Amino acid sequence: MADLFDGYPLGQQWDEMFEAPAQPRPPYTGLYSSLQPMSGEELAARADVLSQTYRDAGVTFAHAGEEQPFPLDIVPRVIGHEEWSLIERGVAQRVHALEAFLADVYGAGQVFTDRVVPRSVVTTSAHFHRAAHGLVPPNGVRVHVSGIDLVRDEAGDFRVLEDNLRSPSGVSYVITNRAAMSQVLPELFGDHRVQPVSDYPGRLLAALKASAPTGVADPTVVLLTPGVYNSAYFEHALLARQMGVELVEGRDLVCSGGQVSMRTTDGQQRVDVIYRRIDDEFLDPVHFRSDSVIGCAGVLNAARAGRVTIANAVGNGVADDKLLYTWVPDLIRYYLAEEPVLQNADTYRLDERDTVEWVLASLDQLVLKPVDGSGGKGIVIGPRADQRTLEELAVKVRAAPRDWIAQKPIGLSTSPTLINGRIAPRHVDLRPFAVNDGSDVWVLPGGLTRVALPEGELVVNSSQGGGSKDTWVITPPRPAAEPAPEHDVTRIEFTTADLPAEPPAQDPGPANDNAIAQSQQQQQQKDPALLTPRELGASLWAGPTGGAPC
Repeated sequence: MADLFDGYPLGQQWDEMFEAPAQPRPPYTGLYSSLQPMSGEELAARADVLSQTYRDAGVTFAHAGEEQPFPLDIVPRVIGHEEWSLIERGVAQRVHALEAFLADVYGAGQVFTDRVVPRSVVTTSAHFHRAAHGLVPPNGVRVHVSGIDLVRDEAGDFRVLEDNLRSPSGVSYVITNRAAMSQVLPELFGDHRVQPVSDYPGRLLAALKASAPTGVADPTVVLLTPGVYNSAYFEHALLARQMGVELVEGRDLVCSGGQVSMRTTDGQQRVDVIYRRIDDEFLDPVHFRSDSVIGCAGVLNAARAGRVTIANAVGNGVADDKLLYTWVPDLIRYYLAEEPVLQNADTYRLDERDTVEWVLASLDQLVLKPVDGSGGKGIVIGPRADQRTLEELAVKVRAAPRDWIAQKPIGLSTSPTLINGRIAPRHVDLRPFAVNDGSDVWVLPGGLTRVALPEGELVVNSSQGGGSKDTWVITPPRPAAEPAPEHDVTRIEFTTADLPAEPPAQDPGPANDNAIAQSQQQQQQKDPALLTPRELGASLWAGPTGGAPC
């Protein structure tokens, strides 16, 4: 039988599974051993079942105006516990620093006074909202949920590609990927100690309740969705169902007297926390777009009055602006007095004329990104762009340099992926999700691995034809059991001569039977310290209810 991984090519990029041909990296040793005996036909058949499972469950996303099953590759990605510990610390550190920055931006503004970040970088951001100034959340949390996008470079080091602090999506696929994989390849889970992902809805709900207005003992949480035509509606419905909260649209909410309520068949019910999946611009037509029909008029005033909590907070987008991203390492040092655990990708700010001119002269060697773009839209990969695209890009950059950043191309790591019945390398990234409840930042073990399915493609977003993988974080091995310490005991040795003499045999009769039973009952009730060795042995074997031992 041919090896499933025969002919698997290793390029210049870091490969997640292999360090050399047929030599898996330590976290992948078990997975490699489990998959290697399979034939390509068998794995492809399992993949067909996996795809059918997804279709039957309705796991979809909207692409080009159509609902499509979300592509899930059958070969999981594996992360060792030591690497995950680094990612976990780095993501939590980043969230803490950005929380402090947002509190500063919409509060005292000390970060500007100390000249850590130019004020103009914030005030010119499309996601900076003066309406959020002075709005302090009840427990101080603005980033309840975040998704920090990571890639692994050619040296195998994880680097932060961007921060997502508004309404990051994709966690539903983490949950459903695991459920589907455990059905199709249950034997793999039996051989690996994979950390679970099913805790996420409970953790999120606890964090949302912890952010409720002061004095609310049993807060009511709702999930606000734009509606069924949103590309992430499947996720909205899944999370609402698993958290046990109402899934509402803007038309279901009403704000009166500074209090937000939702319409129900029993009348209006107070709402304390809104987990919104609507962009700032559409959330409140009183303060933002007046033509929005998917938000709730007056909700921002209710939040300012301390009557409702909006999660994530309004104005968070200023901290995940890709231009501000270049200052995050400085923010970590400024607010936390720590060195960054995870480094940024090499990035150039177009805030000086010399830098702009150098970037314009090097467009064919760089990656240009719009600072407020999402979903991979607007990105131009210079080495793969044609001349016309580069010329059009140069005009845009020269007209508005603040709207762009430039990065050196990173050779995204590759991971074995099933393509047309064969295993082939495809580029991947990783989006860990973090939940902040005000006392701790919890990072979901694994997160979402996105994979670019077309050969050589570097953009992994589902909107650009990408898929996903189940991401396994391997639990560290249990420590070896230490031998129990020997107690200082006194050994008592005795011979048969020390045992009491056997009583003479008697004729068993009804009266004698009763005497024997009474004697046995008295023995069971005796103080163990007064029992003879034979009686003690008999009582231990009999157990608390008598009879033979188990």
